[in-house]
Amino acid sequence: MTLEEEIAALKRKHHALILAHNYTRPEVQDLADFVGDSLELSRKAAECHAPVIVFCGVRFMAETAKILSPESIVILPNPNAGCPMADMASPELVARYRREHPDTLIVAYVNTTAETKTEVDICCTSGNAEKLIAGLPEDRKILFLPDANLGANLNNRLGRKMALWPGFCPTHNKIFPEHILAAKEKHPGAIVLVHPECTPAVTALADHALSTGGMLKFVRQSDAKEFVIGTECGIVHRMRKENPDKHFYPLEPAVLCPNMKKITEEDVLFALRNLSPRIELDDNMRKRALAPIERMLEVIP
Repeated sequence: MTLEEEIAALKRKHHALILAHNYTRPEVQDLADFVGDSLELSRKAAECHAPVIVFCGVRFMAETAKILSPESIVILPNPNAGCPMADMASPELVARYRREHPDTLIVAYVNTTAETKTEVDICCTSGNAEKLIAGLPEDRKILFLPDANLGANLNNRLGRKMALWPGFCPTHNKIFPEHILAAKEKHPGAIVLVHPECTPAVTALADHALSTGGMLKFVRQSDAKEFVIGTECGIVHRMRKENPDKHFYPLEPAVLCPNMKKITEEDVLFALRNLSPRIELDDNMRKRALAPIERMLEVIP
């Protein structure tokens, strides 16, 4: 029996659902029942009511799946797959900020830990942040966390003056304007897409700054045939599968998230064999972390 066959057999045995983020290894994406962004996958898990969810991504994503699917066994195949940006906003520091600024609305990018979500008012994603924040009262003081780049890009687009937490994505922070300029010179006819976790200096040079879901939708609907992709290069695998008649050029040097690449096919196999390592959340904390996600979904279903 091949590795893929054993995974398929174990998946049937446990009625398991395999989810993979757009940035994971291509071979892991090919094993998955669904590939998408973090919240999209968690919502898919909640809709499917699978007894076992194998979440191929990073820890905060698997935590979000557990928040939305408390009755399911949620497994993160590699427990070392973390997110440095999520860890930059500790719950203790966020709680202290709230005590010192009681009249400030705290908006958290979904890329935060479950414990930090318990200290915020509402969550957002890179795809819905602009619409969500545009709907907040203009005179309300807002703290946006943890990604200062995403927050700065939102401030620029919306004319807001949100206070920004000093966090960032180490992977997207490695994209510099010169990388965009070099890609434009090498592929002059291509549309340049970047992620809004990039710095404002980078997004200013792109044709569009979009979430991963936004990028996938854009290239599907576009009549253009060539695209420069300014985000973690794992997404190019899905783009090529879904759009075989189009050409995608990752930035050079390759933009790689080491944590997203930690989960392997072997990790998925071992996870299904042992139903571990599991994500466990205290029920009180889970309910408190669910509240800002539910507020987001009420505003933007």
